Amino acid sequence: MKIIKVLHYDAFSSVANKGNPAGVVLDTDGLNDESMQAIAKSVGFNETVFVQLSQKADFRLRYFTPGHEINLCGHATVGSMYCLKALGIIDANKNEITIETNVGILPICFNKCNGELQVMMKQDKPEFMSFQGSVSKLAKCIGLTEEEIDDKMPIVYGSTGTWTLLVPIRSLNSFSKMKPNNSLFPEILTENSRASIHPFCLETYDKRASMHARHFSSPYSGTIEDPVTGTASGVMGAYYLQYVSKETAEAEFLVEQGQEIGKDGRVVVMAKRNGKSIDVFISGTAVYVKELKISYV
Repeated sequence: MKIIKVLHYDAFSSVANKGNPAGVVLDTDGLNDESMQAIAKSVGFNETVFVQLSQKADFRLRYFTPGHEINLCGHATVGSMYCLKALGIIDANKNEITIETNVGILPICFNKCNGELQVMMKQDKPEFMSFQGSVSKLAKCIGLTEEEIDDKMPIVYGSTGTWTLLVPIRSLNSFSKMKPNNSLFPEILTENSRASIHPFCLETYDKRASMHARHFSSPYSGTIEDPVTGTASGVMGAYYLQYVSKETAEAEFLVEQGQEIGKDGRVVVMAKRNGKSIDVFISGTAVYVKELKISYV
């Protein structure tokens, strides 16, 4: 057995043990895919990120759930970039860098807001795909009735690097009732069986926020719920311009998530039209929690 140091950062909150936990591994020399997967499984967070050298950008990031590698993760990006800045690995005076990910090279910007370090990342080009499955079965697999789904907005798969099913919900009251049966997701999500499910609504607890959400993981990921999601929050920005406010050129708003499970995260989402496409950015802060010693083979 080998031992490796994993740094626990919580993203999208400045309060430890709120927001979304990410494992950050800086000493990645000699780690192969199997080792990274084993470490992520032992850590047990929704994502663990491995920071590597890159020939194309300032850093290369690889993201692993306990079950498999994913192409992009918003909260692990924010957590790891906050970590590198806080430790001085990224120079204090350098406010723009690039990261290499499985979806390509993405820019990262740093700024201060009310004295807090904020990390802003651009996400991959938004993609959408129609959901043709049973709305009744979809509602039931997250513990709701079909009537609780808002039929004034479409149910669609969306991705800015990771696919999720965006499900509009009529009322905020429905979110505390949700009980996902993740094992049923693949048979319901027939167009994209490995996608997660992201219910959201336009009613919020925090009056400053514009959207509230929860995020239920694909059963292949090895987790049940992601407390505060960066990529899914980002794709909701593109969803807003694509389906809710089709004439709006750009939008910036706050997404809240995690309140039902004792978390309290906030993600700033920015989306702007760029020709026929939409550029999506998310930003947030993070906080160091503790160092973990993880055993792996």
